[in-house]
Amino acid sequence: MRTRPLKVALLGCGVVGSEVARIMTTHADDLAARIGAPVELAGVAVRRPDKVREGIDPALVTTDATALVKRGDLDIVVEVIGGIEPARTLITTAFEHGASVVSANKALLAQDGAALHAAADEHGKDLYYEAAVAGAIPLIRPLRESLAGDKVNRVLGIVNGTTNFILDKMDTTGAGYQEALDEATALGYAEADPTADVEGFDAAAKAAILAGIAFHTRVRLDDVYREGMSEVTAADFASAKEMGCTIKLLAICERAGDGASVTARVHPAMIPLSHPLASVRGAYNAVFVESDASGQLMFYGPGAGGAPTASAVLGDLVAVGRNRISGTTGPGESAYAALPVSSMGEVVTRYHISLDVADKPGVLAQVATVFAEHGVSIDTVRQQGKDGEASLVVVTHRASDAALGGTVEALRNLDTVRGVASIMRVEGE
Repeated sequence: MRTRPLKVALLGCGVVGSEVARIMTTHADDLAARIGAPVELAGVAVRRPDKVREGIDPALVTTDATALVKRGDLDIVVEVIGGIEPARTLITTAFEHGASVVSANKALLAQDGAALHAAADEHGKDLYYEAAVAGAIPLIRPLRESLAGDKVNRVLGIVNGTTNFILDKMDTTGAGYQEALDEATALGYAEADPTADVEGFDAAAKAAILAGIAFHTRVRLDDVYREGMSEVTAADFASAKEMGCTIKLLAICERAGDGASVTARVHPAMIPLSHPLASVRGAYNAVFVESDASGQLMFYGPGAGGAPTASAVLGDLVAVGRNRISGTTGPGESAYAALPVSSMGEVVTRYHISLDVADKPGVLAQVATVFAEHGVSIDTVRQQGKDGEASLVVVTHRASDAALGGTVEALRNLDTVRGVASIMRVEGE
């Protein structure tokens, strides 16, 4: 074993950072044995230096993160502060001054992953980020390394624990959206401002990262279609149950039918109860991968939290540490395929549409005509009516999102259609 320690700087010491520091200390001997050299915590950059941080030498704490990454004697910088800046500048500065980087920053990687990889390559350093997607679940490395010889066709997953907790509560207890959100907040699953989770921003960043790795193509956050789940209702769950389905907020990355382009999207969807993702409960995450040679694979586990996320960070730390000792680097960005990213309008799937209509003869025929005129084939129709009011539930065969959008617009213009109550995609079949 090498006696000179690997020096590690920690940027951020919140929920995740403090767990990283704790595990580095309590598992120091094991980490040293696995890496082949001792690991030394050389500095910790924080915003509030006066806060007591158990197990961390106060002499290591600094508010000058820039000076820390410029030291020149660091082997690895662990970035867990999140956000775009100053994280982006600190990471590139770390590369420039000789350190490899382990990050959990999904937002930054989704927006500027290509530039960060280029900076790492320019300076011959590693950029690892297992913790950026799905917490403790090993997912990035299997896609980037274990499946490197395979062709991945689809990645379908629940990658946000907060939204899964809320939807699971609505499904199992009959709670409304706000009631389930309030419980998630009280239990600490949801932030005081849950927008990033419930409106799909968090999942969209993860979808961009997954699509880029799976399809060897640069996919940025702006390329990901995003739709939140705040409009999902108890009535939607009732309809889903009648179809033998439940509702999940899904990140879906897939090749187009001819394989010449890819799509990435995040939105609520109905999935059959027979699908493995349907049984993912509470705040857990799960990702379903479909590939040519391996077939169907599923990765499941806690997708957030201090200790689970720190576990992924430390896994990267061991891998990068081994590379430092051997004088090599691990896999960088693979974007050789350079496939175009198709628009949401080109996505083909099934749909569940609920309409409020007048309860009188001829309505169903008018609605069916609109679907036919836009090339959207109807699979099933269910109608209920009373006292002049009626609901019409239509489930379609597979159609493009653009065709469905035109259909819905035309339906809204019918005098007999009083409103489009909900539109839900049907996936996983």
